[in-house]
Amino acid sequence: MKRYSLTARMSMMFMLGVITVLIAAGLSFHALAKHHFKMLDQQILDEKIASAQHILNGIQSNQQFISAKPQLNALLGAHEDLAAFIFDHDGKVIFSAPKSFILPVEYQDPPSQSMFEWAEDGRLYRGLSADIPVEIQSIAQTVLLVIDVTTHQNFFEMLQRWFWLGLVLSALMSAVLGYLVARSGLEPLRQVTQTARAMSARSLNDRIPLEPVPQELQELVSSFNEMLSRLDDAFTRLSNFSADIAHELRTPVSNLVTHTEVVLSQQRNIESYQENLYSNLEDLNKMSRMIDDMLFLAKSDNGLIIPKQETIELNGLVGKLLEYYSLLADELGIQLHLTGNGYVLGDRLMLDRAISNLLSNALRYTPPGKVISIVIKSAARAVTLTVANPGEAINPDYLDKLFDRFFRADPARREGGPSNAGLGLAITRSVVEAHKGKIWCSSKQGLTSFFMEFPIPD
Repeated sequence: MKRYSLTARMSMMFMLGVITVLIAAGLSFHALAKHHFKMLDQQILDEKIASAQHILNGIQSNQQFISAKPQLNALLGAHEDLAAFIFDHDGKVIFSAPKSFILPVEYQDPPSQSMFEWAEDGRLYRGLSADIPVEIQSIAQTVLLVIDVTTHQNFFEMLQRWFWLGLVLSALMSAVLGYLVARSGLEPLRQVTQTARAMSARSLNDRIPLEPVPQELQELVSSFNEMLSRLDDAFTRLSNFSADIAHELRTPVSNLVTHTEVVLSQQRNIESYQENLYSNLEDLNKMSRMIDDMLFLAKSDNGLIIPKQETIELNGLVGKLLEYYSLLADELGIQLHLTGNGYVLGDRLMLDRAISNLLSNALRYTPPGKVISIVIKSAARAVTLTVANPGEAINPDYLDKLFDRFFRADPARREGGPSNAGLGLAITRSVVEAHKGKIWCSSKQGLTSFFMEFPIPD
């Protein structure tokens, strides 16, 4: 099935609208004109009949009727399109003008005061009959007048031909004008199409200006510009992400290559080979963990992470983690403090991983001798778990980027062990969002707090 363009559809609709209006106007004018001419014909016949009745009223003898004939001829015979018949009480024609006009038999006794019409030999006639008022007995009983309205019929036929010709010309003109108007009105859409066609990875920052766009299309253009902004942001993140992956993998791969080349450069004893293999294993483990983390994040982005649905007591879950981190905290001279309790519905292993990432970060940036507080609060609709640690405040400009992959407040720093690739907070956010929750960070006055909020299970 062929699909027409929007311009063609609007042109057709405009043309159909014009045709409909013209047809409605033409039919209305045609009906009004016919009614007007009919009323004029009836008015002429009524006036003639009234005058004839005035002349015939009171004529009681043939002599009087013969004397009145000149008046009747002057009244009824002077009109070339008019024919008159006067009947006596027996229905006999006692006067006719013109003599050559033949009245059909079926119309010689029509209903009184009612206009009738008929067509004969290509001509159209209208007639009207009226009785003589009985004031004084008259020999005339009925007056019947017939008027030839063929000229009216010819006028309407000519008008109809011109109407259809004008309708065809108007339809063609309206189609052309509709096409021009629609094409001009849809120019902003073509601009959007051209901009979209010219879009590439290097021109995602282009935007369509709203000033020349009509009000009806501003919402569409605004949505398109917002889509370009999202694409630009996503592409920038993807580009940075690809660069970060290459950067993070380059170091362990370079270490593996260097160690292997050094070992292979000369004959060595078994201990040297074992030492090199242990060093390579450390880099391979780091790469393996990074790949696992990237696979986890990729599944999260595609909605493939489906947490188990079990009721979890957060106090017990966090308590076990604190037992694990207590040895490291003692070595650093840091205290861990847990308060509150709450229940969530989710996956124990995934929540364990998310909270573990927050605790690991807190231990990394907390000065010795300080306290890391873990607070669990239950409200009417949500449970909030807060991990707060003292230390240097985070720049407010970085708070919204903390959960981006490979993000570090100081790109030149590589704190922590070999597993610190900058993916921990990104994984934590994915876990929280998979549990229909939300996570955010607050850092001010020497205290950094991470908040995880989960909905209350039914």
